Amino acid sequence: MRKALTIAGSDSGGGAGIQADLKTFQELEVFGMSAVTAVTAQNTVGVHAVYPMTAEAVAKQIEAIGEDMGADAVKTGMLFSAEIIETVSDYLKKYRWRNVVIDPVMIAKGGAPLLQQEAIFAMKHYLLPLAEVITPNIPEAEVLTGMKIQTLEDKRQAAVRLCDLGVRNVVIKGGHDENETTSTDLFFDGNEFHTFTSKRIHTKNTHGTGCTFSAVITAELAKGSTVFDAVSIAKDFIQAAIEDGISIGNGHGPTNHWAYGKRKFIRELAKS
Repeated sequence: MRKALTIAGSDSGGGAGIQADLKTFQELEVFGMSAVTAVTAQNTVGVHAVYPMTAEAVAKQIEAIGEDMGADAVKTGMLFSAEIIETVSDYLKKYRWRNVVIDPVMIAKGGAPLLQQEAIFAMKHYLLPLAEVITPNIPEAEVLTGMKIQTLEDKRQAAVRLCDLGVRNVVIKGGHDENETTSTDLFFDGNEFHTFTSKRIHTKNTHGTGCTFSAVITAELAKGSTVFDAVSIAKDFIQAAIEDGISIGNGHGPTNHWAYGKRKFIRELAKS
């Protein structure tokens, strides 16, 4: 049984955070575990409140997993503060966890900040050098690299800068691209660039896409997939989740976490 640990915030609305991660792990037949960094009161309309855990509370949760169950892959989401980031980094090194996927969650879909300003330095200095993969969207990549990203060439330069910070593989997501018809994710493995382009789906129901995308990569790495294959599966998974979206609430609804598995089942059924 392969195991994946998510270290992230709780989303009371169920579309993002550890809830999205655990749903994704389950869909991909990986046993999911969690360490909660903060509890958010949020729904599809926005974030109403954020209640961070203490660094000690986060450490105890990770320690409980590390001393007993272990993890084949780990992903981080909203880490909130510099103290929590340093704590998480220390435990990643303590347990020598290698398949580390960093989703540098900074801003909620509705615009609320989810990472304190001083935590950005801690992320770049302590956490990124431990990352097997980092999956920023364009605004997050701009913050981490200090550059404006508008073109594919800009994405390439930003990916190189992130690798210079110690990250081994970079995926800069294309959800914020200005192209109205397609979305292009750029993947850089430290040597070569690859692009994954999909049809842009015009919908407001995209809450949790970043969490889900990085969770797929984490689950696939836990199962032994290469990073390239994990990213490719993540692209297909999130495309299905958006295309077969769920209309819940009055704001940005969640994606459909079972869409990919349902499509796969139907294809296999058609072959039999």
